[in-house]
Amino acid sequence: MDVLLDAGNFTTPRILRQSSQADVIAFSAIPGPTLNELGRVEAAVCDEAFARAWEKWSRAWVAELNGSHGPAARGVLDSLPLRSAEWEAAKVCRRVDDWLQHNENVPELSSQRAVLRAAVEQVAMNLIRTAPDPVVWAHGDLYDKQIIVPDGDIAPGLLDFDSTARHEAARDLAGLDVHLELHLRNNRMTPARYLTAHTQVLAVAEELRVSPARFEAYSDAIWLRLALSPLPGRFSLAIGVLAERAERN
Repeated sequence: MDVLLDAGNFTTPRILRQSSQADVIAFSAIPGPTLNELGRVEAAVCDEAFARAWEKWSRAWVAELNGSHGPAARGVLDSLPLRSAEWEAAKVCRRVDDWLQHNENVPELSSQRAVLRAAVEQVAMNLIRTAPDPVVWAHGDLYDKQIIVPDGDIAPGLLDFDSTARHEAARDLAGLDVHLELHLRNNRMTPARYLTAHTQVLAVAEELRVSPARFEAYSDAIWLRLALSPLPGRFSLAIGVLAERAERN
């Protein structure tokens, strides 16, 4: 990531040391709160500071994805795994299949199984029925806990590159946006702050020429994956959101 993100748009942790078998790795710290911490209802930060933090991320994200790569960075990018829309659809289908197999003998989940089968068919179709956007560098697991906002002119921090790949830009942006809506629906973020952050995500998507259809398709896929979470209430919330989105479309 030091090579790939060499333009300086983001601050990334450095490896300080690791064990001989690389099963324990110590990283350097990046000072500052995450966007998630700034957005919490109880956060002691004004709305203007919250808006500036999201603007800081949006400028850095656009600059990173619109920037040119030198030979070394291009080599790293080309070596990353390719995550196509077909790959994403297959992954969602596998996760649903695993859930269905795990819960196939639970009578009280029969209605949920039927809902999931219908939902996964629609989500997979939406992912592959429209032409994909160009493939770019993707973080792969982007949400507001992965983004740190230091004070001053220090570039935003970015964490956790285990899932980095080549993907459509819509994948990262949809994932970030879904988590924002999840915070709103769980009363962990005020409507005003949700609107501020959501507007920034959509502005970045427009500037990166992300197709609205692709953004919607990946959003649906991420909501479906959230429905499979064992957390209480997550299934009904996520499936309800998917139903609302289907009615709007």
